[in-house]
Amino acid sequence: MKTDVVIIGSGLGGLACAQLLSKRGLGVLVLERQQQPGGCMQSYQRGHFRFDTGLHYVGGLAEGQSLHAAFSELGLLRLPWQRLDAEGFDRVTIAQETFPLAEGFTTFAATLAHYFPREKEALQRYVDMLGHLDDEQSIHVNAWKYLHELFRDELLINVLSGASMKLELRKDTLPLFSFAHLNSAFIESSWRLRGDGNLLVEALTDDIRRQGGEVVCNAEVTELVEHDGRITSVHCANGMTYEGATFICDVHPAVMLSLIKEENSKIKRTFRKRIFLQENTFGMFTASLLLKPNTIPYFNHNKYIYRKPNVWTFYEATTEPVGGVMVSARVPADGSPFVRQLDLLTPMPWSLCQPFADSTVGHRSAAYCELKHRFATACIELAESVVPGLSDSINECYTSTPLTYRDYNRSPLGSAYGIRKDCTNALLTVLSPQTPISNLLLTGQSLALHGLQGVVMTAKETCKNITI
Repeated sequence: MKTDVVIIGSGLGGLACAQLLSKRGLGVLVLERQQQPGGCMQSYQRGHFRFDTGLHYVGGLAEGQSLHAAFSELGLLRLPWQRLDAEGFDRVTIAQETFPLAEGFTTFAATLAHYFPREKEALQRYVDMLGHLDDEQSIHVNAWKYLHELFRDELLINVLSGASMKLELRKDTLPLFSFAHLNSAFIESSWRLRGDGNLLVEALTDDIRRQGGEVVCNAEVTELVEHDGRITSVHCANGMTYEGATFICDVHPAVMLSLIKEENSKIKRTFRKRIFLQENTFGMFTASLLLKPNTIPYFNHNKYIYRKPNVWTFYEATTEPVGGVMVSARVPADGSPFVRQLDLLTPMPWSLCQPFADSTVGHRSAAYCELKHRFATACIELAESVVPGLSDSINECYTSTPLTYRDYNRSPLGSAYGIRKDCTNALLTVLSPQTPISNLLLTGQSLALHGLQGVVMTAKETCKNITI
């Protein structure tokens, strides 16, 4: 059977493409290697509770804001979104001093000007930039240098960067484009799902199927078959072959290339070399906590906690296992004033996972378990500096590392945000959905911009290339 569009991978990018294209009346088939769709958007169950893997909050969903139109088109505004605290949707704590990040560009600047009165005019210029970002120019501007040219107060720079654990901060390469986009939408407005990430996955998959598309799990693609310069079909590990007119890969570009035989391919060695030489962003460690009932009051914001004012470099330190942590609370399902589920997240270098790289899920060593225990203990200890009584309130703790992401999502080195963007070499590190094969397209976080907003907008760009 031949369909119009075959999509490899059912992360947010793949599902968004499938929903948009099936709405246009195209025949769409999504192939997913795991038992359930969703990639980093999916959740997993332990006992009676479901825990998220990647979705924690979303920015810009209010009418007229950056993500509203796209979410409306995808039918995702119907989900039960809860708006986070306007007076401080994120709270950044650095060396035991806490600063709120307030909703709305004007209020955001005014709130921080209260703490940094000498930077009032610079803060206004900063939010003016966020509201009128020039994408073509900002992709070549170094974010760290921009902040240091605009502001004199090093602590303020750390505060402005403190909620950026949703991307990789690197002094030498991070484009202002990435930094600004990943922060501005949340300043517009920030939202949590009242429920787990599978609500979003199910909304998309239900629409795809209702619109005539298919989502097939346990269908790992082992080869993209090329003939006369076009992809004609895919082979799967389950023995199935699927033909299509157009193919979209919602996988890391290096993984996509590994599925295409090099001999007689239209994809030349220069393109392959370009992709395989790209550096990838760091991976993340997550401790998902199940708390005892009626112990920790629910907080309707995220907490970012740092031991020192070294937000841009803390993950490079070797003397402490955890120098910064993000704390995100699940909205209580029963309306209780107390939280039952907390996620603690911190960057984790691949070098710590390298000794266990040959292992697989369910077959890790005792040394790996000890590594996870040390990281979880350090995350809990740091989080407890802002969430009193946390350690005594924990019933269960479930952990994941870059190895987990590598094995479940085929993310090279467990990278959390795909290919690293480089403001000094933007033409090489910012990828187009198009590939050297005309009917093979890319989508996902490794192209232009990661995060939920970036992946959704990239999916829309990918779909613009479909002319069937």
